[in-house]
Amino acid sequence: MSPQPAPVVLLPYPAAEIPDLPAQLAVHQFDGVAFDGRPGPPPDELLARVELLVVPYMRTATVLPLLPRMTALRVLQTQTAGVDDVLPHVPAGVRLCNARGVHDASTAELALTLTLAALRDIPGFVRGQDAEQWRSGFYPALADRTVLIVGYGSVGAAIEDRLRPFECEVLRVARSARQSPAGPVHALADLPALLPRADVVILAVPLSPATRGLVDAGFLAALRDGALLVNVARGPVVDTDALLAELTGGRLRAALDVTDPEPLPAGHPLWHAPGLLITPHVGGSSSAFLPRARRLIGAQLNRFARGEPLANVVERP
Repeated sequence: MSPQPAPVVLLPYPAAEIPDLPAQLAVHQFDGVAFDGRPGPPPDELLARVELLVVPYMRTATVLPLLPRMTALRVLQTQTAGVDDVLPHVPAGVRLCNARGVHDASTAELALTLTLAALRDIPGFVRGQDAEQWRSGFYPALADRTVLIVGYGSVGAAIEDRLRPFECEVLRVARSARQSPAGPVHALADLPALLPRADVVILAVPLSPATRGLVDAGFLAALRDGALLVNVARGPVVDTDALLAELTGGRLRAALDVTDPEPLPAGHPLWHAPGLLITPHVGGSSSAFLPRARRLIGAQLNRFARGEPLANVVERP
């Protein structure tokens, strides 16, 4: 009996960069631009044999048209925690795994950066420096504030870890209530009672039918005057028009790493809304990403090669 051919896996990185890569896999590289060092996508005969695909980071659109040709595909591994852009394209019977944990450190760092920068008006100081203006004054601190984290998964917990030294109270919200090592986690249904208590609301939820438009006019109206909204989740979690109305009126402030629409086009009113700090969806794009992504891929490939249960499997409806 002839031996079974090695399972083909398609990775966005050279095999030498993946720690503990199993020897029993046939590894090829497609980074969204070149296949095994040659410009262009993999040939159809190779695509038809791919059993595990790791989606290139920030180049999802390059692999989506190839999925129908991957007739042997068993596992699709993303390098993002959110999978809303991939989910509609995953063929039936293919196991989808996300990158839970990979972006925790980087995204939590940015959430804290945005919170502190917005509270202490760092954008105003930068503009003052450009204009050679000494903008002294009295500014809000994070200490003694109440921070509400909406989306208490691994990113939400990492955000709280970084908030802990700042002497603020933390409230936690997830899809359903539970007890965490840090304290009680409230359900989404409890938001109406929690929002009036929050000085800062940090959004870290995945985009889903339950969270799309979650932050609407009613949500924002429930916040106390001067509250800060920080979004490191997905743009459509927030109703842009409702947020613009609150910012324009000067009642609320915001710091957004994600927007709706995205990328934010030139001329959009968000660019010049008062009390708003914008970063261009860079929550996961830091030096912390690659080491964690490669470790996840290596561990996942070992589970796959040994026939063990995979990590971070996304349950689909």
